[in-house]
Amino acid sequence: MPPLLALPFPSIDPVALAIGPITVKWYALAYIAGLIGGWWYARRLVMADRLWGVVKRPSVTDIDDLVVWVALGVVLGGRIGYVLFYNLPLYIADPIEIFAIRNGGMSFHGGFLGAILAFLLFARSRGLNGYTLLDIGAVVVPIGLFFGRIANFVNGELWGRVAPDFPYAIVFPSGGPVPRHPSQLYEAGTEGFLLFIVMALAVNRFGFRRPGLLGGIFVLGYAVARTACEFFREPDRQLGYLFGEHLGPLGGGVTMGMLLCVPMALVGLTYIVLAARGWTRPRHPIEENAVGERAVEA
Repeated sequence: MPPLLALPFPSIDPVALAIGPITVKWYALAYIAGLIGGWWYARRLVMADRLWGVVKRPSVTDIDDLVVWVALGVVLGGRIGYVLFYNLPLYIADPIEIFAIRNGGMSFHGGFLGAILAFLLFARSRGLNGYTLLDIGAVVVPIGLFFGRIANFVNGELWGRVAPDFPYAIVFPSGGPVPRHPSQLYEAGTEGFLLFIVMALAVNRFGFRRPGLLGGIFVLGYAVARTACEFFREPDRQLGYLFGEHLGPLGGGVTMGMLLCVPMALVGLTYIVLAARGWTRPRHPIEENAVGERAVEA
C-alpha cells in the first residue's frame, strides 16, 4: 500500500504497439517524434528569410538529409556515452553487453556530442557553416528532450529522490515502496518545454545572423536546467553521489549529470561571448540563396 502522501504510478504499458512478435515501445516513438518534430521545425526555419540576413543557409534538401546523420549521431553517441560515463566497469568485464541496447542505457551528454559531430561532418560535406547548423539544432532539440523525458516517465525509469512530504510524489514500481519526485516530468518541463520557449524567443530576436549564439544559449540553458533537476533526481545506482553528501535542499551530493554539465555551461558561455563579438562570423559572408531556388527545393 503506498504512503498517504503519494500518487500511484499510472499503469501505462511501455509497449505502445504490438503486432505479433513485433513490438514498438513508447521510448522508440519518443525518438521518432523528436526527430520528425525537429525536422519539420528546421525546415520552417531555413525558409524564413528574415532570420538569415547574408549568412548562407542550408537548403530544405540539406535538412532532409541531415536528419539521418543526426539520428545516427544521437543513437551511437548516446550509447557510447553511457558506456564511458556511467557503467564502464560493467562493459569492460562483459564487452558484448555494449551491443545489448535492448537492456537500456543511453546518455544525453553522449548523444549530444554525437549529434554535434554529425552536424559538423555534414556541414563539412556540404560546404556549410558548422556553427549555423548547430544553431538550427539548438532551436529544435528541446522537442526531442521533451518527448524523451515523457518516455522515461512512462517507462518508470530515472525516477526522483525520496519525497515523503511532497503531495505529488509518486511510488514507482521499480523504485521501492517509497514516494519519489517525478523528476522525469520536471526535466520534460524545463529541458524540454521551457527551453523550447527560450530558444524560440532567442531565434525570433537574433535569427541566425550571429553563428554560434543560439547554440551557446541552448548549451548554457540545458546545463542550468539539468543541474537544477539533478537535485530532485535519484543518482545512477552504480555511481551514487560522486562527492559532497549534503548539498542542495534535498540533501545528496554532486552527481555525474551535474559534473558533465560544468563543461557544457563553460562552452555555452564561451560561444555566447564569441558570437556576440562577431568572432564566429565568416570573413566573407555568402549571400543567401535566391527565393526561387528555395521554392523549387521545397
